[in-house]
Amino acid sequence: MIDAEHFRRLAEPLLASPGADETEVVLIGTDSSLTRFANSAIHQNVVERNAEVRVRAVVGTRVGVATTNDLSERSLERVARRAIQSAYRQPDNPGFPGLPEPSFAAQVDGFRADTAECTPERRAEMVRVLCNLAREKTLMASGALTTESAVLGVANSRGVFAHQPTSRANILTVMMDDEGSGYAERSDRSIDAIDAEGAAREAIGNAERGRGAISLEPGNYPVVLGEYAVAELLTYLAYIGFGALAYQEGTSFLRGKLGTPIVDERISIWDDGRDERGLPTGFDFEGVPKQRVDLVVQGVAIGVVYDSATAARDGRASTGHALPAPNPSGPLPTHLQMGAGETPKAELGRDIQRGLWISRFHYVNVVKSESAVLTGLTRDGTFLIENGEIGRPVKNLRFTQAVLDAWVGLGALGSERALVESWGGAVLVPAMRLEAFSFTGVSET
Repeated sequence: MIDAEHFRRLAEPLLASPGADETEVVLIGTDSSLTRFANSAIHQNVVERNAEVRVRAVVGTRVGVATTNDLSERSLERVARRAIQSAYRQPDNPGFPGLPEPSFAAQVDGFRADTAECTPERRAEMVRVLCNLAREKTLMASGALTTESAVLGVANSRGVFAHQPTSRANILTVMMDDEGSGYAERSDRSIDAIDAEGAAREAIGNAERGRGAISLEPGNYPVVLGEYAVAELLTYLAYIGFGALAYQEGTSFLRGKLGTPIVDERISIWDDGRDERGLPTGFDFEGVPKQRVDLVVQGVAIGVVYDSATAARDGRASTGHALPAPNPSGPLPTHLQMGAGETPKAELGRDIQRGLWISRFHYVNVVKSESAVLTGLTRDGTFLIENGEIGRPVKNLRFTQAVLDAWVGLGALGSERALVESWGGAVLVPAMRLEAFSFTGVSET
C-alpha cells in the first residue's frame, strides 16, 4: 500500500508540470482478495492489486484528465503531458470554479489491519462454515467473500494534500435447492466482525421457508421490506435524485420540493462519510472533507450533496461528495443512512391481514427519475403475510412503484439497522412496513 510520504513524492513532480495553470493528482490504490464458492465448494480465489493515478490539468477554464496504472517516472511524466494536451483540446468551461482550496479534514478510522492481513486460509475457513451448514440442510451454497484494503490520495497545486487508507470485508451468499432460495450478506471494516454463520443461517431460513411457493395475483399489497430491499430502493434514490447535478438539470425527484414534505414524517435520511458505523472515509475525490448532509428530515426534503463544480453554480460550498473526474453523474451520496424506528423487525407485519414480506429486490431499473418510479423483481425470500404471521412462500413478483408515494404510506420502521453494501460505499437502514406497494407482474420462478 502506498503510504502518505510515497504519495507526496509521487505527486509533487506532477503538480509542477509546466503548461497547466492548476493540476490535481488522485491516487486510487486497491489490494483486493476474493474467494468465490458455488455448489457448496470453493472454486476460485482471485487477488488483484492495482494503483491508478489520475491527473486533472486546468488551462484557463479548460480541463483535461489522463489516467495510468504504470507508476514509473516516465509513465507519470507522460500522463501529466496527456492531461495537459487534453485540456488544450477541450472547449472553454466558463462555469468551472477552479480546483478546491485546502481545508481541514478530520481523521477518520476507516482501516483495519485484520482485513488487510486476511489470508486465503482464513477466508476458506469462513466459507467452510457456510458450506457445511448448507449441506446439513441439503441446500447448495454459492457466493463470495471479499477482503480489500485501499488507499485514496488527493493533492493539487493549490495546496490540497489528503491521504487515507480504508478497508472492507464482505460476505454474501445464496442458499438454494430446486424449490427455494435465501440470501444474506454482512459487511464491515474488519473481517473479525463478519458473522459468516449468522449470514448462513439467515439465508438457510429463507430458503427452507421458500419451498413450495404459490402464485399471487399482481396488485397493491401492504408489505414489509427487509433491510436489503430498503437499501436497494435508497441506493437508487441516491443515484437519481440526491445529487446536486440531477437537481440542477431538473431530473431529480426533489426538483421544486426542497422545504416541503415528501414522505412520512418518521423518515429521516442523511449521508455521513465520517460515521464509523459504516465504511467511513474522510474526504472525497477532490480532497474536500466529507460533511454530514441531511437530505430528508422528519419527512421534509432538506438538501442535496455537492462537489465543487455543482456547488459553485448554486453559490454553495462543496459537501465533499465528488466522484473521480470526469464523470457524468455529478456528486453522489455513498454513505447513506435512514433513521430507525421503534418496532422490532419480527413485529413489523403484525398489523397486516394479507400482504407480503419482501427480503430483497433484484434487477431494479429506473422508469421515471422525476417521480422516483422504479421497477424490479422480488428475490430470495418472498412470503405471504396472513393475519399478522409470515406464511406461505410466494413466487417472485415484479413491482413498479413511485418510491416516495410508498414511503408516504409508512406503517412502521424497524428498531434496528443493517449495513448493506451499495455503489461506492454502504448504506445503514432499518426494515420498514408500508401500507401499499404496487406489483404489476408475476414471475414463474
